[in-house]
Amino acid sequence: MKLVTFETTDGPGVPRLGALHDGRIVDLRACDPRLPADMLGLLDAGQGALDAARQALRAPKRSYAQADVRLRAPLMPRALRDFFAFEEHALQGAKRRGEPLAPAWYEQPVYYKGNHREIYGPGETVPWPSYTRKMDFEFEIACVVGKRGRDIPVEEAAPYIAGYTILNDFSARDIQKNEMICRMGPAKAKDFANGLGPWLVTADELAPGEIDDLKMTLRVNGEVWSEGNSGGRYWKFPLMLSHVSQEETVYPGDVLGSGTYYRGCGLDLDRWVKPGDIVELTVDKLGTLSHAIGAPKAQKRLIYSAQEAGHGARR
Repeated sequence: MKLVTFETTDGPGVPRLGALHDGRIVDLRACDPRLPADMLGLLDAGQGALDAARQALRAPKRSYAQADVRLRAPLMPRALRDFFAFEEHALQGAKRRGEPLAPAWYEQPVYYKGNHREIYGPGETVPWPSYTRKMDFEFEIACVVGKRGRDIPVEEAAPYIAGYTILNDFSARDIQKNEMICRMGPAKAKDFANGLGPWLVTADELAPGEIDDLKMTLRVNGEVWSEGNSGGRYWKFPLMLSHVSQEETVYPGDVLGSGTYYRGCGLDLDRWVKPGDIVELTVDKLGTLSHAIGAPKAQKRLIYSAQEAGHGARR
């Protein structure tokens, strides 16, 4: 299934749980009122609810043309962890910094914890933060956790994945540079926006191993900036999920991002988005996620004096 969260363009703007079926958006609760009202509720309800949603699509009672709905982010994650899983992206980043890739990168998948509250759905305009003049994006695939688990063995992790979606990890590169110099973060460099969508493709829609061989195409204003393949990941989703679950609990609706492939971001390409640009991320089987880039606000600075920090004139 391609599960969506949507609003009708002529309605009161209440998000609804739906699915893309035969080119139309089906209102799942109109088909079966017993289904949960939103995506997190559907995931919480487990495999039985997913089976009921699939059954409802066999006789859809209310559906809409795609032009008559507004897609929202398929879900508001309970948690967001973003990995650094593409080897060539990691290697080239180290090369830019004039250093070798740390051997530790090959020992375990590393990630940061993103802001799961600042989520932008398909077609939304992403605000340009006031504190950056170097806005960027990262083209990623994300898996969505489908059931609760803890200390999950790698070989048992795949069934915990409900499905996949596209993730755009927006980035303030000038701020990120400062944060990483201090060996912390990223935080303000990333937490202002993440894009998710256009839908959640359930894991059963993909053949075994297919998630590791999907073409990825990046366009800005309709121009192809780069192409990649999901198979460039050194770390696979079941292992990443298993790693996260060690000595902590993962929950339905947690999202794990892959990080970007090499040349899947402006930093790798040395090409930078401008206000008004349309960034389109297309992944075979997963769809196209599009966002507009907003206009910068009056610039603020995130560099503080010793006096502002409460230390008087001390340096």
